[in-house]
Amino acid sequence: MKVLIVNNMAPFVWGGAEELAVHLQKNVIAAGHEAEVLRIPFQWEPAARIPSQMLMVRAFELWNVDHVIALKFPAYLIRHPKKTLWLLHQYRQAYDLFDVGQTNLPPGAAGDELRTVIRNADNESFAESRKIFTNSEVTRQRLRHYNGFDAEVLLPPINDAELFGGGATGDYIFAGGRINDMKRQFLLLEAMRHAPRHVKLLIAGPPDSPADGERLRAAVERLGLADRVRLDLRFLPRATYAEYLNGAAAVAYLPFDEDSLGYVSMEAALAGKALITTTDSGGILSLVKHDETGWVAEPHAEALAPVLAEACGNAQRAASRGAAARALWLSLGIDWPHTVEKLLR
Repeated sequence: MKVLIVNNMAPFVWGGAEELAVHLQKNVIAAGHEAEVLRIPFQWEPAARIPSQMLMVRAFELWNVDHVIALKFPAYLIRHPKKTLWLLHQYRQAYDLFDVGQTNLPPGAAGDELRTVIRNADNESFAESRKIFTNSEVTRQRLRHYNGFDAEVLLPPINDAELFGGGATGDYIFAGGRINDMKRQFLLLEAMRHAPRHVKLLIAGPPDSPADGERLRAAVERLGLADRVRLDLRFLPRATYAEYLNGAAAVAYLPFDEDSLGYVSMEAALAGKALITTTDSGGILSLVKHDETGWVAEPHAEALAPVLAEACGNAQRAASRGAAARALWLSLGIDWPHTVEKLLR
């Protein structure tokens, strides 16, 4: 079978969705099929140009393809008689983020018209799909709430699982992954201002923009944290990222209402690391159970500070919660062969 994996593409931006597409391709090939990844350029600014990009995707004509697996808006708008959606997320600025005022859509009639165009196109694409999977229960519930379509949750497997064997409980909190406002690394820095001096923090990953990196650097200087916070703001070699994670006391991941469990938290759980997140972080809360697999704090600095202090100050407790996180992850039984089999049915 010839399988085409369709995803978005923003130049020089690489994150979890891109990793997922590449590893899905590799594992579809391992299952005995041919597979390629089609990356469709998408730029969400200015918002007024989004409809023209949607039309571009909708106008594509595919041939020599037996099965399409599409991942994100607007890539999943592509037409094919045998299309499966593994929905990572919709254009959230037209849905839940619009509802909480975090949108790039213009106010008034222009924004309402864009939301209608996006929603109608989504509904048409969902209706023509043979099967819809989502990457988490959070994404499934959003799809049902806003569009009225149900789906089956299909959690992504961990990539390069052999790298995350864990190690001794270290003396620092690790926060890895892409750097941007939605991932809220800045909130950890604010919490460090209230945490005792034994707490150390390592933030590592590529900033989405120069401004995202500069915001963290400026905060470290402004808050006087240079002796307790290390920033490694770049696209990390996979081995370096794994070394940072495996050596940590705990791993913090604080996205705002994220769709999925998040690769950072999944990899940390596999490595037997206690997890730190917040009450509004979305899908990751399926993996982070307060006082069991880690800590769940209110999303403000004063609530996070004692959690960081406990994670760095009580190695036995951190190790125990890390072991529970690993047991919970392994109990889910997620692997690539079964995932590919489901997607290609």
